[in-house]
Amino acid sequence: MSLTKAEKINTNQYCLEIAVDGETFGKAVDQAYRKSVSKINVPGFRKGKAPRGIIEKMYGEGVFYEDAVNNVLPGAFEEAMTESGLEPVEQADVEVMEVSKDGFSFKATFHVKPEVEIGEYKGLEATKTIQPVAGKDIEEEIDKLRKQNGRMVTVEDRDSQNGDTVVIDFEGFVDGVPFEGGKGDGYQLELGSGQFIPGFEDQIIGHKPGDEFEVTVKFPDEYFSKELASKLAVFQTKLHEIRTMELPDVDDEFAKDVSEFDTMDELKADFRTKLEEAREKTATQAVENSLIEQVVSTLKAEIPEVMYENSVNEYLRDFQYRLQSQGMDMKTYLQITNQDEETIRKTFREQAERQVKTRLTLEKVAQLENIEPTEEDIAAECEKLAAQYGVPVENVKQALNVKDIVNDIKMNKAVDLIKESAKITEEVKQEEIQ
Repeated sequence: MSLTKAEKINTNQYCLEIAVDGETFGKAVDQAYRKSVSKINVPGFRKGKAPRGIIEKMYGEGVFYEDAVNNVLPGAFEEAMTESGLEPVEQADVEVMEVSKDGFSFKATFHVKPEVEIGEYKGLEATKTIQPVAGKDIEEEIDKLRKQNGRMVTVEDRDSQNGDTVVIDFEGFVDGVPFEGGKGDGYQLELGSGQFIPGFEDQIIGHKPGDEFEVTVKFPDEYFSKELASKLAVFQTKLHEIRTMELPDVDDEFAKDVSEFDTMDELKADFRTKLEEAREKTATQAVENSLIEQVVSTLKAEIPEVMYENSVNEYLRDFQYRLQSQGMDMKTYLQITNQDEETIRKTFREQAERQVKTRLTLEKVAQLENIEPTEEDIAAECEKLAAQYGVPVENVKQALNVKDIVNDIKMNKAVDLIKESAKITEEVKQEEIQ
């Protein structure tokens, strides 16, 4: 492989021309032949036994060139990156120019990380604000615990009301015609949750089990389905069951049932300790965020748009995984929330920009401070990740790129350096403690 040309064609965008020699390409062609020969039928030869020369005469000299190019090109591109010292931030746009038995050449166009300048990152100032734990905070935790240990009971002697969970059948019609996605059987809906189109849940309130009725709503003007936007819909609805949450009493027996403590006083004391620890952690994180934001605000760089888009894609993938873990796919979520994917992408844009700028800033701090992780640092990080995901350390090393682990360690060390050199004052939020 030889890098024949490296040209900057735009801000943070390069075009490289790369040549692969005939010997390297010849070996790749031979490998492609050996991989494909078993699938090729040639008259006069047993399947898989036809010589390469015979196959090339029948189908053309370049019959194996495409597979050979695809096998060699990624490695050649990586070598060119090492030689050029460039760091792509996207998959390169590749154009194969010439291919022959003497080798091939190709162009690769891509964006790279921008040049970065930052201001002062040592001796910054921040205030750590501690919020005391009040009696109402502990009561809120007790209420959460009650709800977690409550049980759903069927209600038969009253109408449905806000906060109930109802079991319903429904089918929607627009102009008397049913529409896709407008039908559900045995659907459990919490009234007041806002899961359905505005107005739908309100019209269920006041009905009894066994009632059959119509729910009339208008789809929003900006509804994701253009066929339904602004349309009046009628849902034929049947209410099967009303359920409500029955909460346990708050007493020592409750404490024994839900914890390792014998009394409510002990349980409340434990809640206070945990809340204080959590608020200390939150306050510490807020200080860290403040210090990092101060440095990021000094960042000067012409950041390629593709870096923001890549970050948005990462947030979107993570969001889809979370939906799947809850038994829902993206299409269903978009229908329920009356959104489209572009709207979701826009909600992640601000986070994505902040994430990209923060990473570039911390990378610059690490560069200026010559931060390089040791082998011990890398081993410790792998063990930490293995414990976090409950897998063997070797699995972590195989699944993750060592370069990514090294970069993450650098970022963490850069953050530590910023915090250690900062001037941090503490204040307690003045609230009545009960």
